[in-house]
Amino acid sequence: MSVLLLVDGSSYLYRAYHAMPDLRNSQGDPTGAIYGVLNMLRRLDNDYKTKNVTHKACIFDAKGKTFRNDWYPDYKSNRPPMPDDLVRQIAPVHAGAAALGWPVLAVDGVEADDVIGTLARRAALKDFNVVISTGDKDISQLVDDRVTTVDTMRGEEYDAAGVLKRFGVPPERIVDYLMLVGDAADNVPGVMKVGPKTAIRWLAQYGSIDGIIAAADAIPGVAGENLRQSLGFFPTSRKLLTIRCDLDLPQIPDSLSKLIPHAPDIDYLADFFDRYEMRSWLKELRQDTPPPGEENRPPSPHTPPAAALFDGDNDGAHRAAYETILDMESFDRWLKKIETAPLTAIDTETTSLDVFDARIVGISFAVAPGEAAYLPLAHNYAGAPAQLPIDGMLKRLSPWLESREHAKIGQNLKYDQHVFANHGIALAGVVHDTLLESYVVESGRSGAYAHDLGQLALRHLGMKTIAYETLCGKGAHQIGFDQVDIELAAEYSAEDADLCLRLHERLFPRIAADPGLVRVYSEIEIPSREILFRMERNGVLIDTTQLARQSHEIGIRLAELERQAHEIAGVPFNINSPKQLAEILFNQLGLPVKKKTPSGTPSTDEEVLSELALDYPLPKILLESRQIAKLKGTYTDKLPKMINPATGRVHTNYAQAVVVTGRLASSDPNLQNIPARTPEGRRIRAAFIAPPGHRLVSADYSQIELRIMAHLSEDERLLEAFAQGEDVHRATAAEIFGITPIEVGSEQRRIAKVINFGLIYGMSAFGLARQTGLERSAAQAYIDRYFARYPGVARYMEKTRNGARAEGYVETVFGRRLWLPDIHAAQAGRRQGAERAAINAPMQGTAADLIKLAMIAVQNWIDREKLETRLILQVHDELVLETPEAELDRVRAELAPRMTQIAALRVPLVVEIGAGMNWDEAH
Repeated sequence: MSVLLLVDGSSYLYRAYHAMPDLRNSQGDPTGAIYGVLNMLRRLDNDYKTKNVTHKACIFDAKGKTFRNDWYPDYKSNRPPMPDDLVRQIAPVHAGAAALGWPVLAVDGVEADDVIGTLARRAALKDFNVVISTGDKDISQLVDDRVTTVDTMRGEEYDAAGVLKRFGVPPERIVDYLMLVGDAADNVPGVMKVGPKTAIRWLAQYGSIDGIIAAADAIPGVAGENLRQSLGFFPTSRKLLTIRCDLDLPQIPDSLSKLIPHAPDIDYLADFFDRYEMRSWLKELRQDTPPPGEENRPPSPHTPPAAALFDGDNDGAHRAAYETILDMESFDRWLKKIETAPLTAIDTETTSLDVFDARIVGISFAVAPGEAAYLPLAHNYAGAPAQLPIDGMLKRLSPWLESREHAKIGQNLKYDQHVFANHGIALAGVVHDTLLESYVVESGRSGAYAHDLGQLALRHLGMKTIAYETLCGKGAHQIGFDQVDIELAAEYSAEDADLCLRLHERLFPRIAADPGLVRVYSEIEIPSREILFRMERNGVLIDTTQLARQSHEIGIRLAELERQAHEIAGVPFNINSPKQLAEILFNQLGLPVKKKTPSGTPSTDEEVLSELALDYPLPKILLESRQIAKLKGTYTDKLPKMINPATGRVHTNYAQAVVVTGRLASSDPNLQNIPARTPEGRRIRAAFIAPPGHRLVSADYSQIELRIMAHLSEDERLLEAFAQGEDVHRATAAEIFGITPIEVGSEQRRIAKVINFGLIYGMSAFGLARQTGLERSAAQAYIDRYFARYPGVARYMEKTRNGARAEGYVETVFGRRLWLPDIHAAQAGRRQGAERAAINAPMQGTAADLIKLAMIAVQNWIDREKLETRLILQVHDELVLETPEAELDRVRAELAPRMTQIAALRVPLVVEIGAGMNWDEAH
C-alpha cells in the first residue's frame, strides 16, 4: 500500500533552531536551523526508504494571521517575535528541502496543521497510509487506522494505541483533553488548576468533554468550580484546537500529484552546501558526482550514486561484504592479518552492558577500511551454525591481545578492556580510541551520546549505522546478543570495527595538525584511559552496617521534617508533589511567586525554595528534606545494593568524554556528588573504608582554580599572595575592605571567598548579594573594589571574552580546546552564558588536565616502584589511594611532589595529604 509522508516543517524548524548551537558560515549567516532541518529530512528519508513512500511533503506555516485569529484575537499572542536569526533561515530551509526532492507547501491564511490534516484525510480516502512527522501533540488527534505520527526526537511512531499510552487518552479525545488542560503554546486557556491527571481522570469517568459538561454541576471542589466558569469558552476552544481536515486547497489538486517527490537537484545542492559551508555534505556530493565526460562510466562497487547522499548511507564502502570466521583456516588467516597490520580495530559483542557481568559473544577486527571480519564464539539459538570454541580461540588470541607491540584502536575500548579482563586477558597496545579523538577534536559537543559511534559516523562519514535495537529489539522483548543471527551480527559488529578505522582517518589528522591537541590526546587522554580502567577495576570497600544505620536515622529525620511541614501548613499534604506544594506555599500561605514553569504555574524548584528559605521556615524545611532524601535514595539505601558479589566492592564508572571542560563524570554510583561539607555527606564518606592492614590516603589540590586564575591573569597581587603562601581569601578580604590581613574577621573572609570563587563562574552583584545577604549596591561595590585591586583579573576576563568571540573557543594551559558555540547567539541569555563559560572553562579545563596528569604521574610512580598502593577514586581535584600500612609513610612523603611537579605554573601548586581508616578521616 502506498504511503504519504508528511512533515510538520514548522515544528522541525523551531526544534532545529533551539537544539542546534549558533552555527554560522564565514559570512556570518546563521546556519544551525538550516543544517538541523535538512539533516532531519535526510534521516527521515532513510528511515522510510523501505516503506513504499510514493508521496510526501514538507509543510510550513505561512507568514501572517490565520482564520483562528479572527475567532480569537489572543490566539498565539503570547509568542515572542520570531528571532531575526531564525527568520533569516526560513527561505534557505524551504529551498534546501525542495532541492532534496521534497515538495514544500506553505498556504497563506492556513496553519501547517490544517494543511496536514486536509492532506491526510484526502490521502486516507484514496487508500494511502499516512505518516506524519511532528513534535506537536495536537496532531495526535488525526491518528486513526490509516494515520500514524512519528516523533523525531523520541524516534517512535504512534498509532491509536500509542497515543493512548503516551497521553492517557485516545486520538478522538485529544481535543477534549486539550480543552481541559489548555494549550499554552497557542495561548488557548484550559480550565484553571486542571492538569493532565485530572483531565485524564475526568475523561475516563465521564467519557468525553460533552459528558463532563453534562456532569459539571456535580463535580466538587475548586476544580469543579473552575470547570463551570470555563464552560462559556469551550465552544471557542474546541474550534481553536480542532485541526481542519476539510479545507479547499487549490494549491493541492485532489489527485495529490503535486506531492510526488522529485530527484535531488545536485547542481543546486552543490551551490547551496558551498554557500552555507556544509563541507562534509559538499565533499560527499562531489565524490558521488562523476566528472564531465565520465557520466557513463560504470560505478565503482565502493561508490554509491549521488542520490545515496540522501538516504543516510553516504559512505557506501562500509557495506562491503564482511567476513564471518567459522573455521580454523579463516581464523589462522585473520590472525596473521592482525599480527602484521600496523593498526587493528577491535570490538567485542557481549552478554551485558555491565562491565563486570559481560562475557564475550563475538569479536570483530578491521585491518583496513572495508576489510573487516567477525569471529562468533558464543551465539546460542536454534539453528545457529557451529562456531569455533571460545576458550581455544581466546587462548590463541591472547598473545596478540596482550602485546604492547601490536597497535590497537576501538570505540570506548575501556569497556572492551573490562570484558577481556573478565576472561583473564589483559588487553594492551591500545594506541587510539575514536571516542577520545572525537572528544578532543569536538569538545563543544556535550552529552552522553555526543561522541558515540553512530553520531560520529553520521557527522563525519555521512552514514547511518545499524542500530542495536534493530538486531535485539528493546524493552521487554529485547533479546541478548547471543540470540542474534550470526549473519546479522557479523554485519553489525564488523561494521563497528570498520568504522573505527574510517573515523580515525578523518579525526586523527585534525589532532596531528595542532600541537596542543596532540598533547591533550597523546599525553593526557590516552594514558588516562588506562588508569581509569584500573581504578574502576580496583573499586572501593563500603561499610554497609554504617550506611544502614545512617539510612534508618535519615528516615526518622524525614518523618520529623514532614511533620513540621504539615504543622506549618496547617494541613497534611504530599511534600513531594509540586502541585500540592505550590498550592500550600502560594495560595494558602501567600508566599511570593519567584518564577513560573513553562506551563505558567508557580515553580517550586530548588532555586525558588532556596530564595524563599531566607525569609520563611517551610521552604527551609522542604530544602533539608529534599537534600537528605536524595542522599538516602542515592547513597545510604543504594550503595549496599551496588556491591559486586564477586569482588565485595563498589565499582564506579568514569566517563571520560562527557563533560566539555575535560572533567571526569562518575556514575553507577556517582561518587562526585557526595557533599563534603555537610554532616550527612561526611558520614557517607566515612562508609568508604580501607581493608584490614591498609589506610585510605587523600591527595587534594588546594584552591586549584584560584591558582590557575592567578597564572592566567598574571595579576601581581594574586601572584604575590600565592607565592608567599598567604590565605588568599584573607588577602582578598584585606584588599577589598581596605584593612590589614590580621584585622580580617570571619564574615569578611567569607564574603571574600564567595567573591573569589564566584567571579570564576561569572557571578553578578545580584548573585553575591543572594549568597552573602548583602544589599545589592554593597555587593556591587565590593566587586568593583575587587577589580580595582586586582586589575589583572579584569584584563584577563575582557581579553578572554574578546578572544572567544573572535575564535569561537578558548584553551586550557595545556592546549585543550573548549568550543563555545553560543558565543554569537542572538539570544542574550545563551550569549551571556557562553561569555561566562569563556572565563570559567580555561580554569576548569586546566584543573581537569592537571588532575589527569597527576593520576598518570602517580600511577607511573606506583608501577615503577612496584608498590602495592592502588588508586581507587578521583573526585574533582582529589585522588584517593588504598595504601598498605607498610607503605603509608613513603606514600605520604612522596605523593605530593609527584602531583605538584607535573606542571610549572606562575604560582606554586599545593597538595594536602591526609590518611585514615575511611575517606572522611583521610580528607
